[in-house]
Parts: sequence; C-alpha cells; structure tokens
Amino acid sequence: MGDFESLGRRTMRQHIVGLSQYLFTLFLYSLGTVVLGLAVLPGVTLCYYLWNWHQSLQLRLFVLSLGIAAAFFLYGITLMLLAGILRIIFRLDLQEGEYRIPSLGLFKWLFANSLYLVVAATFMDFILLTPFANIFYRLMGAKVGRNAQINSKFCGDMSLLEIGDEAVIGGHATVICHSFERHRLILKRVKIGKKAIVGLNSVVLPGCEIGDGALIAAGAVLSKDTHVGANEVYCGVPAESAKKRHKRNPDGQR
Repeated sequence: MGDFESLGRRTMRQHIVGLSQYLFTLFLYSLGTVVLGLAVLPGVTLCYYLWNWHQSLQLRLFVLSLGIAAAFFLYGITLMLLAGILRIIFRLDLQEGEYRIPSLGLFKWLFANSLYLVVAATFMDFILLTPFANIFYRLMGAKVGRNAQINSKFCGDMSLLEIGDEAVIGGHATVICHSFERHRLILKRVKIGKKAIVGLNSVVLPGCEIGDGALIAAGAVLSKDTHVGANEVYCGVPAESAKKRHKRNPDGQR
C-alpha cells in the first residue's frame, strides 16, 4: 500500500511540475507579446507619420522605406531598454547557489535569460563591438569595465558576469554561469580580468576566474571553477596552461 501511495504522490508531483512549466511558458509568451509590441510601437508610429507626410506616392514610398529601416533600430534600442527595466522591476539579479527543479530560483533564472535571449535573437548582431553592447550587458546586470570589447551574443546569466576594463570577448565565444547537475540548477559567478582575452569560439564555464591580461585561446574550453592566473595562456579541450602543455610535450607531438 505504501508503494502505491508513494507512486501516486510522485505521479501527482510530475503532473504539477508539468503544469507549472506550461503556465510559466504561457506567461513568458504573454509578456513577450507585450514587450515586443511596445518595442515595435515607436517604429510603427514613425512609419505612420512618414506615410502621411506627403501626397506624392513615389516620395511617400521612398520616405517610408527609410522609415522602415530606421524603425528596426528603434525597435532594438527600445527592446534593450525594456529588458533592463523589466529586470529591475522583477528583481531578476541572480544569486550564486543550487536550486531545485522546479523552484522559484529556476523560474527567475529562466525569466532573466528569456529577456536576454529575445534581444540576442532579434537585434544583438547589430550592436556587437559597439558601446551599445556594453550598455545592454549592464542593463541586464553584468559588471562591465571601461573600454571592454564584446563580440559575442552567446553569453548568459548576465548578473553573475564580471568583465574587467579593456577585456575582450571574441566572436562566438560562450560564457555561462550555470550548469545542471543532479536535477539541480547551479549558479556560479564568472570573472574576466582587466585586459584579458576570451578567444574566438572558446567556452568559459561557471565558476571560472580569468586573471588580468590572461588569454583563453581560440576554441579552448575552460572547465568549471578553473582559475587562470594573470597573464597566463590557456588552450585546448579541456583548457590547460600552455606552459604545462609545452613541458609535458615539448616537441608538440600528440
């Protein structure tokens, strides 16, 4: 009898978890509809006034074409601001720790990253390597130093990310502050020091600290909780100190 009761409770819990996921997804879709609608509004308004600006059809079409192009950039800037405002309103700054699945901490993480991903998917390619990328990262809670260069939209968990002055995140580099282990979400801060370089297509996993002036080579995968000293060079999969690799294999043979 006890086994049947235990099975029943487990089945009920699974149904509750599944239902909560559906409801939360619908909530995100609904909120996304409102956010995207508000982001589109300035551009639509601009196009409306441009269309009614002149009686000549040819001139109206020309001006409207320019307006549509401008509307896209208005959309992107508005969307970034709205994402930052929602992060503040809903207090979506993440905290290090372990969170059960499901839990309030997990839904908070999903919400925060959903705001980031909608910008990354629709507009972020146009702001990489510009000051707007740094502004957006700060709006999403990241600590970004002066003159940092960000050339990747594959970063997550912004409020747990620290990027030092004049640091560089190369093209398509992945920097994340979360992992899923033993049916738990684990959040750990990632710190990138001053003038450090995270190379092209490299991966930095949760808990890593990269010292000032360090280099993570292109394509390297920095394992969880790795501490890279100042001015060190790490390469390979999994990444390790280039000095140690050279001492172990001075001839460069595999």
